Amino acid sequence: MDIFPAAFPALALAHFVALLSPGPDFFLLIGYAIRYRLRGSVGLCIGIALGNALYILLVLIGASALRHFSGLFTAIELLGALYLLWIGSHLVRSRPQTLALDETRQRCPGIGKQFLLGLGSALLNPKNALFYLALMTALLGPDVTLLQQSVSGIWMVMVVLLWDVALVSLIGLPALQRRLSRSICWIERIAGVVLMVFGGWILWKICKALFE
Repeated sequence: MDIFPAAFPALALAHFVALLSPGPDFFLLIGYAIRYRLRGSVGLCIGIALGNALYILLVLIGASALRHFSGLFTAIELLGALYLLWIGSHLVRSRPQTLALDETRQRCPGIGKQFLLGLGSALLNPKNALFYLALMTALLGPDVTLLQQSVSGIWMVMVVLLWDVALVSLIGLPALQRRLSRSICWIERIAGVVLMVFGGWILWKICKALFE
């Protein structure tokens, strides 16, 4: 029996294209990696990957509840919006300072804090669950086996982790850091504004749906 489903190439391509589309996780990574480099962002990568893994697991054991129980979806969306506004507000308040490579090690947030921020960012975005639900049901088709779904899920989690680590590693290169050192504050603020826009947009959608 094949461990990869027939539609695996289409699934892998759709998943990777989605990674290329900037979302809340992307801008959270940018905001941290630009100042703390890999050492201060690797926990974010692990947390985001685990959050994606949990949603994939939810799909495997029956995540259709998210589509049928609209109240649950709305509650997660609301928490996600508030979470994005909170993170964004911290980045927006970033203060100008010169980036010193020897200071970065001392000031970077702990691995636990990084992990929880990344995990929260991934879990409080219920669209992740719906995205994986669409990929692993509609795209793979009704004949896919549990083993094939599991292999596909592991593949996607590893791709998320490797992509995020590669992204923060690139941003953390000393040569690139030196070029961006004068712009770090503004990059963090822009990332914060983008996160707050995401949060505000989600709140607007919730309010619009409630009052229609």
